[in-house]
Amino acid sequence: MAKHEAPFGILVCGTGLGMAITANKVPGIRATPCNDTISARMARAHNDANILTLGGRLTDEATAQKVLDTWFSTPFEGGRHQQRLDKIDAVEQRCHAEKTK
Repeated sequence: MAKHEAPFGILVCGTGLGMAITANKVPGIRATPCNDTISARMARAHNDANILTLGGRLTDEATAQKVLDTWFSTPFEGGRHQQRLDKIDAVEQRCHAEKTK
């Protein structure tokens, strides 16, 4: 993901929470845990999330498949949501600049 070799990534662990926190430390990553189709749709449509984390202890196989189908079929809506991404990018750049001082 960070090398732009793939548009999306999927991480699976017990809850998906720790992996999301860790993945979000990498510049350019917008990881979110999604254990239902509503959060999967909103993560893609409104936040252009590029890493999906799933909780194996929280999501049964049928639900996980629905989440994956929703995740892959939902495009980023852009428009007013792009402003949010621009703000996120600005924070990321500011933090990175402070680390390299």
